[in-house]
Amino acid sequence: MRKPIMVGNWKMNTTSAEATALVTALKTELNEVTDVEIGVCPPFVYIQPVKQILQGSNIKTGAQNVYWESKGAFTGQVSPGMLKDIGCDYVLVGHSECRHVMGETDEVINKKIKVLLAAGLTPIFCVGEKLEQRQDNTTENVIRAQVEQGLNGVPKEKIKEIIVAYEPVWAIGTGKTATPEQAQEVHSFIRKLISLISNEETAQGMRIMYGGSVKPDNIKGLMAKDDIDGALVGGASLKADSFVKLVKYQ
Repeated sequence: MRKPIMVGNWKMNTTSAEATALVTALKTELNEVTDVEIGVCPPFVYIQPVKQILQGSNIKTGAQNVYWESKGAFTGQVSPGMLKDIGCDYVLVGHSECRHVMGETDEVINKKIKVLLAAGLTPIFCVGEKLEQRQDNTTENVIRAQVEQGLNGVPKEKIKEIIVAYEPVWAIGTGKTATPEQAQEVHSFIRKLISLISNEETAQGMRIMYGGSVKPDNIKGLMAKDDIDGALVGGASLKADSFVKLVKYQ
């Protein structure tokens, strides 16, 4: 049985005061939740104060990105070891905004997954197609390429440590959401890919999240599907009341 997981991706939002107020409220409201794994991914500059507030709670902390080297002359970058040092649990890798706005390639994403696993951090590996790719019926080809190239050379026994997030690019921040049926179809396809790359046991144990305009009013339909194990939540994670409703979707 795969434990559901809800992770808030704050993106480039919040001030220090807003970040601490948000997690203080979440810590109070969600302190008795045990049947859902909960995480938040603040901007880099607020990870440490957020982590301090959440110390001893049931809410984990993640980062929104990482560099693939351990140290060196890489101005403006943050290493896996630094994130591990301040208590991060997860790191987002390959988010659509990093792929399509910042220009990250599958090769770069693959390097990041490998260094995160080596550092003992959990990659949340994001994949997803653009609107024109869905309209051209090439969704499966796009997803296959992203998954295969992202996991290229990752030891089979380490793949089980990864969480995958399916995020159709056309549904991120647009108010459009893939129907539960559309999301389930791709989640099932990803699980089959993982079984071929690794094995069936790993595929059945891997958690695959959905991301793309997730809100309290659409989460139940998504979570009712067999292969949807949680949500990577954007805008709705910036307000305590909406994120609490998402976590308590049952």
